[in-house]
Amino acid sequence: MANYETITVEKRNSVAILTINRPDKLNSLNTKVHEEGVNALDELRNDNEVRVLVITGAGEKSFIAGADISEFAERTPVTQRNTFYQRTLFNSIDAFPKPVIAMVNGFCLGGGNELALACDLRICSPNAKFSQPEINLGLMPGGGGTQRLTRLVGEGRSMEIMLTGDMIDAETAYNFGLVNHVYEAGELEAKTLELANKIAEKAPIALQLCKEAVKFASRSNLDEGLRREVDLFAICFSTEDKTEGVAAFLEKRKPVFKGK
Repeated sequence: MANYETITVEKRNSVAILTINRPDKLNSLNTKVHEEGVNALDELRNDNEVRVLVITGAGEKSFIAGADISEFAERTPVTQRNTFYQRTLFNSIDAFPKPVIAMVNGFCLGGGNELALACDLRICSPNAKFSQPEINLGLMPGGGGTQRLTRLVGEGRSMEIMLTGDMIDAETAYNFGLVNHVYEAGELEAKTLELANKIAEKAPIALQLCKEAVKFASRSNLDEGLRREVDLFAICFSTEDKTEGVAAFLEKRKPVFKGK
């Protein structure tokens, strides 16, 4: 992996951990983080050893405390529009073909919550705090929050979170369906990696196709989604992993998937 200023990337067997590394700024997202994060995702996309990606923030206080507001002061409407029409970390995570897990400890605010929403699964500790506080700055979410949060938790809860700008705690986030699991801070990493490794053992191509189908489900009507599912299911039958998985089942052994 390349050397980065604002992020770190670590590989642990089949799982990669990308850490936003600006703890002195509560890991807020600036232009450099977006650029380096997108470049790292490009590398990880093409790394066949990596089957699952975990994204987290450095330190104990914050996952990501939002965008770096200092960059907003001089932006015009045109420059802001152009900035978000470029390859942002939000959309690059959303389009990443492999499963992505957000490991959230501490503040997950604004752009940080939008980044977590772009991930496929969200795991947090009890001290996690979630919000879309843009309304308090005379703004609205612009990194996908209005769309992804609404699809995840429903219109009413999404409206309340965005219109009030209030923070919600980990228990509320779990009850809303915003996060999948809540674990004590001392076991958050171990539990997250346990899940990541469990997923990494599955057939890589099937994982990618399953992810594609699920994302398509929230962005299309039922008939289109069912047709897409059938097509992707058929593609699975062209893989060596399908042959191995069926053989292992019939032979009563654990399959060895190779991503082919």
